[in-house]
Amino acid sequence: MIDDVLKETEGRMKKCIEALQNDLITIRTGRASPALIERLRVDYYGTQVPLNQLSTISVPEPRLLVIRPYDPSSLPDIEKAILKSELGLTPSNDGKVIRLSIPRLTEERRLELVKMVERRVEEARVSVRNCRRDGLQDMKELEKEKLVPEDDFYRGKDRMQELTDKYVGRIDEIGAAKEEQIIEV
Repeated sequence: MIDDVLKETEGRMKKCIEALQNDLITIRTGRASPALIERLRVDYYGTQVPLNQLSTISVPEPRLLVIRPYDPSSLPDIEKAILKSELGLTPSNDGKVIRLSIPRLTEERRLELVKMVERRVEEARVSVRNCRRDGLQDMKELEKEKLVPEDDFYRGKDRMQELTDKYVGRIDEIGAAKEEQIIEV
């Protein structure tokens, strides 16, 4: 039974890691990548829709993104969404496509982005710790109901901490790699 709780908790911790990775992809590093904007939410006829469902996104040059909407009337909505995002990019619209020039990052902007990464990494750590707390609570209930012996509970508690340490370490590695990418000139 303790093993079931540990497996369930590990699955939730893996989802925390995936969420962090997906979140960090959207933080720009000075290179143009469709991943920067494809999940950007656009208000399209009163509904929040991901940008990649409204348009094609291409990278014709290393520092340029081109957004070609399927519906040309959605251009102003896409522009608003880009301006509202925390990307710090200014779109240029020629009536058919939106061009996003990715400027070189200033030192000040790099430091802001690093702080943003640190915030998101800390949120991921908190999520993993919440998974641990929930798992420990489940194991305590099993012990209270006398479904597992006390010794198994304490062994499970130690394994839960090892699992937590492993995933927090992985989160730190992901965060450090992203920070290095941002600081790299």
